[in-house]
Amino acid sequence: MGEVPHDERRWEFVLAAAVRIRDGLGGHGRVLSQVLIDLPAAPGPVAPDLVVIAPGAVHNARGRYTAADVRAVLELSGPGQAEAGRVYAHSGVPLYVVVDPVGAACTVHTAPSPEGVYHEAERVPFGNDLFLPLGERTLVLETEDFPRTKPTPGTA
Repeated sequence: MGEVPHDERRWEFVLAAAVRIRDGLGGHGRVLSQVLIDLPAAPGPVAPDLVVIAPGAVHNARGRYTAADVRAVLELSGPGQAEAGRVYAHSGVPLYVVVDPVGAACTVHTAPSPEGVYHEAERVPFGNDLFLPLGERTLVLETEDFPRTKPTPGTA
């Protein structure tokens, strides 16, 4: 009791980031939430908190986007995050951002490899600008109002 429900934090994050990303894209792609994406390294479709889709991308025969359509994934941290990172890297997602409300920071992962690892990672504390390289453009997101959560006592 007393902890903010996980879905509330997720919704706050989506609201805080989606409009800024959409405006920053200026028509050069789309930002979507909880849409199904087919990735070759995943046993089934995934539905990221936020995903940036390439301009002109269209659904496949199953009504989903594919790894080739994905420019970036942004997700709130949670259980299974390490496995998700491996799937995104193995599938060639060029930019994977993990937003950590407890640590009040984002980790920007770039340079994915087919082995399922990102070769570069940068930690960006909340309150600092988050630079998202998306092909020919770099989006800048303010992180000041990203959701923060105090750690639960007794957890590590």
